[in-house]
Parts: sequence; C-alpha cells; structure tokens
Amino acid sequence: MDNHPVTIVQPTLWGDLDDGWEAQPGSGTSPSAPARPSRNAFTSLRGHTERIVAHSSDRVAWLRARAMGITATDVARLASLRAVDAVVADKRYGSRFAGNVYTEHGKEREPVIASWVAATHGILPSAHLFHAATNRAHLATPDGVGQDRDGRLLLAEIKTTSSGWKRVPRHYMRQVWWQQYVLGADRTLFVWETHDDFVPVADEPECRWIDRDDDAIRGLIVLADLVLDRLRDAR
Repeated sequence: MDNHPVTIVQPTLWGDLDDGWEAQPGSGTSPSAPARPSRNAFTSLRGHTERIVAHSSDRVAWLRARAMGITATDVARLASLRAVDAVVADKRYGSRFAGNVYTEHGKEREPVIASWVAATHGILPSAHLFHAATNRAHLATPDGVGQDRDGRLLLAEIKTTSSGWKRVPRHYMRQVWWQQYVLGADRTLFVWETHDDFVPVADEPECRWIDRDDDAIRGLIVLADLVLDRLRDAR
C-alpha cells in the first residue's frame, strides 16, 4: 500500500463518493463484483437504517447500547457453553482488556483498508450499531455495508494481523455470521492486511467471501440468548 497512495473514505454509513467513481478490479475481486453503489442506496436499504441503535462517533451512547445487548464481538467468543460464563462476567463487570499496540494499529489502518474495499468492491464504510429485526438485544457493527447488482445486502469485515492466514480464524467466522444474521445479509467480504512489525507486507490486503451459514447462526443465537438470560437473572 505504501507504493500506491489511497484516498481515505471517511467512515460514514454509506460514504460519499464522487459521481465519476467506478469499481475497479483488484486482488480478490469476485467475478460477480457489485456495481457502483447507487445514489438511492440509503432508500433501498432503509429497512436496515431504521434499526440503527447508535454511531461509534458518540462513544458514550455507543458503549451504553452495546452493554445492553450482545454484539458480534461478544459472539465471536462463544465457541461453546463453557464460554458463556466468561462473556457474562465481562458484560457485568467490564473486560480487563483495554487494547494494545496491535489494536491501535488496526484502528489506524482500518480507514485505509476500507477505502480499498470501497474502490474494489463497492462496499462502503459503516460505523453504525444495528439491532436484529426480531431482537433488539442482538447487535452488530459491520465495518462495511453495500449491495450487489441485484440490490442484495453485502457486508465487509476488516482485520489486520501479524500472522499469515491460510483460512479465516474460527472466532472471526462467528463474528461475521452474527453480523449477517443481525443485518439480514447473505455474504460478507472478509478483508485482512498482514503486517511485519506494523508495516504492511503487500500493496493490497487479502480478502475472501464468507457465505451465510444458518445452522451456525442458530447455534450462536442459542448461546447469545443464554448470555442475555443469565445477565437478566443477575440483576
């Protein structure tokens, strides 16, 4: 990336790209890559915007809303029943993890990577917290929201890593499936940038499409509701 400067797209819900913008082929671009986002994208996806709970720019409201429900970040940890107690404890008392140099690097790189996603796949940055259509306590904040040529919802999730991945780590798969459930999407572009001592190792990030898995989602809903039930019982 250092040899190919990227114009940063500000992390708004749908973005605000120039009229002359066109999707360009890039690394990992699907043969059925989405068309240029239409100007009426906000209207066509209104069903999702009506379920916006908060925006990450309002830190207090965003954290308060996340504390009242279970998010994709929470669900990523729910590999089994044994993980439920740990998630419940963190929701009740707060997590001891306050970030580190790796998470700070990820925050710094996310807008740059999001710009690449917008330019190559037409999925625009999002910073909103959404609730599911059938349960307001089921929450998710995808890194990108867009639509394909047929108007179907597409999501993006962005990561940075110091390890080369041959496959998407399982906990990130759970995070992606939960986001798909909350927003009603069938596909997510999972994007990761590998770095060596916080310097990107390639000019472009890698990416892979992840399809919805309803069987996995049903299992995650059971575990998520168990967390919520235990939190209610503890009040």
